[in-house]
Amino acid sequence: MSSKRERVLGAIKALVVAALPYADVVRNADQPDEIAPGGSVIVRDGDPGEPEVDLSPATFNYQHRIALEVAAYQSGSRSREQVLDDMLGAIGDAVRADRTLGGLCDYLEAEAPSTDDLRALGAEPARWADAVIVASYATSDPFN
Repeated sequence: MSSKRERVLGAIKALVVAALPYADVVRNADQPDEIAPGGSVIVRDGDPGEPEVDLSPATFNYQHRIALEVAAYQSGSRSREQVLDDMLGAIGDAVRADRTLGGLCDYLEAEAPSTDDLRALGAEPARWADAVIVASYATSDPFN
């Protein structure tokens, strides 16, 4: 069976895929040379941080910061800022709809994203956002 950490990361990726069905969603990949027409999202493993430890029984409580890199081009009559905002809004809606990832986490929250342009030689600049989802969960073993 997968570790709790891997199950949480897999569930976060599945949450993003469900929120953005036309986007290319990958985990721990290099930034793409091209952005998919529906946008691109890279889910990074992030940092579980130093756990708070409860004793008897030993329980490791994590605040796992999972990074998302979200990219979009303009589409039809919508600007790249609008497209990116719609993508981030859909992810935020998915987080609000399932704050426990089906019981896998104690709580899930999103932090405000930072945005910037992503430039490629000879192409229209895309809009890029770095966002973080914080998954709070507990496990009896830091390796599990």
